[in-house]
Amino acid sequence: MPIADVSADVRLAYETFGDPADPPVLLVMGFGAQLLGWHEDFCRALADRGRYVIRYDNRDCGLSTRFDDHPVDMAEFIAAVSSGDIPAALAMVPYRLPDMAGDGFGLLTALGIERAHVVGASMGGMIAQTMALSRPERVLTLTSMMSSTGEQEYGRSSPQAQAVLFGPRPADRAGYVAAADRELVWASRRYGDAAVLRELAAASYDRAYYPAGVARQLGAMVLGGSRADALRDLRMPTLVIHGLDDTLIDPSGGRRTAELVPGAELLLVPDMGHDRPRALWPLLIDALAAHTA
Repeated sequence: MPIADVSADVRLAYETFGDPADPPVLLVMGFGAQLLGWHEDFCRALADRGRYVIRYDNRDCGLSTRFDDHPVDMAEFIAAVSSGDIPAALAMVPYRLPDMAGDGFGLLTALGIERAHVVGASMGGMIAQTMALSRPERVLTLTSMMSSTGEQEYGRSSPQAQAVLFGPRPADRAGYVAAADRELVWASRRYGDAAVLRELAAASYDRAYYPAGVARQLGAMVLGGSRADALRDLRMPTLVIHGLDDTLIDPSGGRRTAELVPGAELLLVPDMGHDRPRALWPLLIDALAAHTA
């Protein structure tokens, strides 16, 4: 697994697919998920459409740099945010979304890539938006998938989805894998498959089980603030993709993103939740290939 030094204190694990001479597409993964969340077959299918595809582990996840020197108690953090004690919450978290966006640019630089198409899913969509807003000269196009704008009134999770997201997960392998079934709460109602969720959970556990990073990533995401005003001023080809079955980030998050970005294209996908079912890959890959042409 290649590892790139992207800054003085962060190294990222990454993989590439396709011909480096083709247009580069950086895939940014979401909260607590390793690069495995961008399925290898999905990456290869997009590469087969003439794209140089890059997937990577965000900081504090997978095989990338871990911030063990900054432990964050998730329950304590959530309590601080819920009570409105934002200064206390801010003090707990060692980095923010702009730092994670900087990681993405650092990886591109390490790979000798000046500009890339950036595609982010869920929290990765928030990172991708931040990349486009902070360094637009390095982003060819933006794709924000199953994400939101940072405004609290949009993209809310259902109570059931929130309970699964923040609920404790068993530390032993068998329990961890079995608990993946809970994620059906936000999956496609038509294509959601517990066996697929368990397969990803098993592969993730075996590759790099690291629950400690989740609380820090949560802090960066929750404390990111609203990007609404900045998105209104974004002048960049933007595609917003959202599944209509999504209960983890309600489709209002995608609609709002497309509403704010001038000229943005909105693709609302029936039978897609907070997932990318294999049955919908042809539609998603067609959309990405067209947008990054």
